[in-house]
Amino acid sequence: MSSIRWWSVAGLALVGAPLASHAAGTPAGTSIQNTAQVSYTLGSSTVTTSSNTSSVTVAEILDAVLTIAAPTVQVSPGATTEELVFTLTNTGNGTEAFDLTALSAGVVGDDFDPTLATPSIYFDTDNSGDFSAADVAYSAGANDPVLAADASVRLIVVNGIPNTAVNGNRGRSQLTAAAASGSSDIPGTSFGLVGDGGVEAVAGTTGGDAVLFGEYLVADVLLTAVKSQAIVDQFAGARPLPGARINYQIVVTASGSGTATAAGFSDLIPANTTYVAGSLELNGAALSDTADGDAGTFVSAPAPQVRVTLGDLSGASGPQTIEFAVTIN
Repeated sequence: MSSIRWWSVAGLALVGAPLASHAAGTPAGTSIQNTAQVSYTLGSSTVTTSSNTSSVTVAEILDAVLTIAAPTVQVSPGATTEELVFTLTNTGNGTEAFDLTALSAGVVGDDFDPTLATPSIYFDTDNSGDFSAADVAYSAGANDPVLAADASVRLIVVNGIPNTAVNGNRGRSQLTAAAASGSSDIPGTSFGLVGDGGVEAVAGTTGGDAVLFGEYLVADVLLTAVKSQAIVDQFAGARPLPGARINYQIVVTASGSGTATAAGFSDLIPANTTYVAGSLELNGAALSDTADGDAGTFVSAPAPQVRVTLGDLSGASGPQTIEFAVTIN
């Protein structure tokens, strides 16, 4: 049995969204120069004498951060081409290539080992956010991602799920991205003059690499949500003008052989809009906005949102259709 509570549709697009990352200061290879001056008077003349110029070239800090779109992906036993979507960001101060490695066997803390596909790492070439035929496979040493400071690339790790995995089991798959100039468990380690433009390369706070895992959760039931919208403006058109109404419809469907118990739906009211009081419906039946005997509520704190209690859902429950509206401020 699977328990799914207060499923936030609006939040799905944000889970695991890449964290704000910033390069480590002045770009590698930058020359910092300084010349001192001494001024003095000889009789009626002012004389200025310059020192020699002191110059230093900024070294490269090697740092990287990995984030994941969805830390847990729901799967079925025997499933193939199940994906985990990562984003790699170069948080060092120079342009750097990164070596990528995927690992699914022996990752600590899970119940089974996913089976890495061959190849197992892909670039999100079509920028779709998921695995598709257009995505280019990663080949170590041939197309290592080369990222400028602050630049990012989206990567997809693909696994199969063993038939022996049972409901509730979790399997982990790990991605490692290591700076080609060097990485070390000891921040501050120098790798010599191998950095961007031939400057010294030094391991930063991350050691020059990033490691992150995602999980596959085996479940005998899967809930999916499909959201659509229709705009009606005050001039009988469909333009997103201030004052126009956006009618949202979300269809929640259960698939699989199991039951999702105590399922709940929530959706944050978008910024720059106002909820239309009394617009909440479930399967065509109006729901009140207050916490009373029916399944729906509108709450204003900590953030405005609508909530609908869906109860126990299985494939036999059929689609659950939630509707509500907002106006554009």
